[in-house]
Amino acid sequence: MKPPARLQPLIEEGLIDSVVRQLMSGKEAMVFVVRCGEDTRCAKIYKEATHRSFRQAVDYTENRKVKNSRSARAMAKGSRFGRQEQEAAWQSAEVDALYRLAAAGVRVPQPYNFCDGVLLMELVTDAHGDAAPRLNDVAFTAEQARTHHTTLMAEVVRMLCAGVVHGDLSEFNILLAHTPGVDSVDGVDGPVIIDLPQAVDAAGNNHAQRMLLRDVANLRDFFGQFAPELLATQYGPEIWSLYQAGLLSNASVLSGRFERAQASVDMQAVLREIDDARADDAARRLRMAMAAG
Repeated sequence: MKPPARLQPLIEEGLIDSVVRQLMSGKEAMVFVVRCGEDTRCAKIYKEATHRSFRQAVDYTENRKVKNSRSARAMAKGSRFGRQEQEAAWQSAEVDALYRLAAAGVRVPQPYNFCDGVLLMELVTDAHGDAAPRLNDVAFTAEQARTHHTTLMAEVVRMLCAGVVHGDLSEFNILLAHTPGVDSVDGVDGPVIIDLPQAVDAAGNNHAQRMLLRDVANLRDFFGQFAPELLATQYGPEIWSLYQAGLLSNASVLSGRFERAQASVDMQAVLREIDDARADDAARRLRMAMAAG
């Protein structure tokens, strides 16, 4: 097929030999199957912010590091340069997360290159060499559902131990892959996690806990359709509790059970805090009124 204009620079640089076909077009990117020498890979072309429907919520970008203070100031002001820098940071977040997670042993597509807003990475395939299906396109037996759910809980733990929370994990961004030479059951050797531009730093983002709990709940609800006993599990709170206590590791054995601490509430202390906050606010308003007068 005729190469898209965004892929032409990679062809000229010798990073891509030819474009085979378009694989998908999503809310934030288009993905093409490409040939690189003897290998078949995929090229993810990020859409410009004005052409994407996925909103770059502050929850995701909170405390993301940028390359210099000038970029940070521009992004805070919302200038044209700042918007360009924010877009670049949004795209590079997935690249950084892929390299970081691949190094930690998480099942993600292997990244190869990132050039001019195009991510060149591994094409995840099924047993026939075709593009692997997403979880939402597959029906499972109860045993298969339990197996894949257990595998993904271990992957969530491995990601968190590497300091990353996916932030948008669900059956729509997990592929069911087959890797040649890997032992498999029914032609499948396990889930591969994709789509990471919204990944957040577990320690640096105040919304990381909520996102982790939502990610785990999404997987519980999906696999619970096939294995209903999973619907009663509490892996999310258990994982986060171990992480907060500094006890989480890749070797952690999870039970799926979690008992919330039943601490008594000192209502008098709470009311005192409220009264103090009201008094501080009243004093602040008075100072502002005096300054204005």
